[in-house]
Amino acid sequence: MDFELFRTLWGDSRRWDIPLAEARAAGFDGLEARIPPTLTAAQECAAILRDEDAPYIAIAMTGGGVIPNQSASIQNHLDDLRGAVDRALHMNPRFVTVLGGNDRWPASKQVDFIAHAQEVCRSADVLCCFETHRSRILATPWVTLDVIAQLPDVLFTADISHWVVCCERLLDDPADDLSAFIERVHHIQARVGYDQGPQAPHPGAPEYAAALRFHQSIWQQIWQSQLARGYATTTMTPECGPDGYLHTLPFTNVPVADLWSLNIWTGQTERQHFQHAMADCGSKKELG
Repeated sequence: MDFELFRTLWGDSRRWDIPLAEARAAGFDGLEARIPPTLTAAQECAAILRDEDAPYIAIAMTGGGVIPNQSASIQNHLDDLRGAVDRALHMNPRFVTVLGGNDRWPASKQVDFIAHAQEVCRSADVLCCFETHRSRILATPWVTLDVIAQLPDVLFTADISHWVVCCERLLDDPADDLSAFIERVHHIQARVGYDQGPQAPHPGAPEYAAALRFHQSIWQQIWQSQLARGYATTTMTPECGPDGYLHTLPFTNVPVADLWSLNIWTGQTERQHFQHAMADCGSKKELG
């Protein structure tokens, strides 16, 4: 199984060719970014991707910004998704990650939204997966497991850091069986969260070693599951970002770390982690 690394454009408003060149220089394969808000912008970005022969993972955000409009209905979210998918088709995405819905919706309403969203993407002949995210559907592991019981064919973009914050602990208790979720993960957004925050100041800092080990354990379980499911390639996007995630010094608001450096560190570390994990799988097969 191959490993492909994508650079997030969260917080980066430059023309896509600039961060793409930086990404390639740092060993990344492609870009992950929100679907541009207009057809003209989507076509401009599509031209860059095409000229650079760069793979793209699309993010469809529905119902407003990261924090959704609280009065937006399922139909409002689906209308946004249809428009986003129509624009994304010009960009030839690998797949679409849906950042949709509202965490205030009960599991039954989340199931309804996901089922209709799957049909929207199926009609457009594009693969979709649903992101685990605070303020949105799938905000906790428990509601996600309820959804899986009703929609066994759903695929996920796994951002485990959000669940660690929501549950205020690393989900490593013997009672925390996430296997049904792991078996349906299609894509990983890699950020190390901890019990009181979605983003460690630096994922390699020794004081966050336990959090890093937990996230790496989940990611490795996902790789093993994907290998068993016949995946030829796994995709990962290191996703340290701004917007209150990046720690800053009080009074000055000066960042304590450089975001791109954090994502490079995560990407390089996880590429090595993946290689070691796959080597271990090969050794076990030989022994078996």
